[in-house]
Amino acid sequence: MNQRPYPQLLDRIKATFADFFIIMIFMILGTNLITSFADSSEMVKQFLLVGIFLLYFPVFVSTFGGTLGHQIMGLRVKQEKNPEKNILFHLAIIRILAKVTLGWISLLTVTGSEKKTAIHDSMVGSVVLYK
Repeated sequence: MNQRPYPQLLDRIKATFADFFIIMIFMILGTNLITSFADSSEMVKQFLLVGIFLLYFPVFVSTFGGTLGHQIMGLRVKQEKNPEKNILFHLAIIRILAKVTLGWISLLTVTGSEKKTAIHDSMVGSVVLYK
C-alpha cells in the first residue's frame, strides 16, 4: 500500500502565513494600480480587495493544486479519492469559505485525523499532501 506523507499542522500554518503576506502584496499592488488609472471610489477598492482575498485560494488550489504558500512549503491540495487530481473550483470556493468561517478551529482539527485533514478538507473531499 502506498503511504503518502501528510503535512503536520506547523507546515500548514507556515503556508497560511505565507499566503497572507502574498495576499497583502497582491492587495497593495491592486490598490496602487486602480488608484493610478483614475479617481476610483472606495467601493471599487473594497470590491477588489475582497475579490483578491476570496479568489486567490480557489483559483490557485483548483488550477495549480495549491496556493503560493503551499508551493513554498512543498504542499499540494488534492482530491482525497484521487490524489493525482486537483479539487474542482466550486469545491475550492466552499473549502475557503469554510476555512474562513471556522477560522483556526478548522486548522486545529488537523491533529485529530489520520490523514491530517481539517474540517474544511473533509467538507469537500480534499487532502493536503507533501509534493
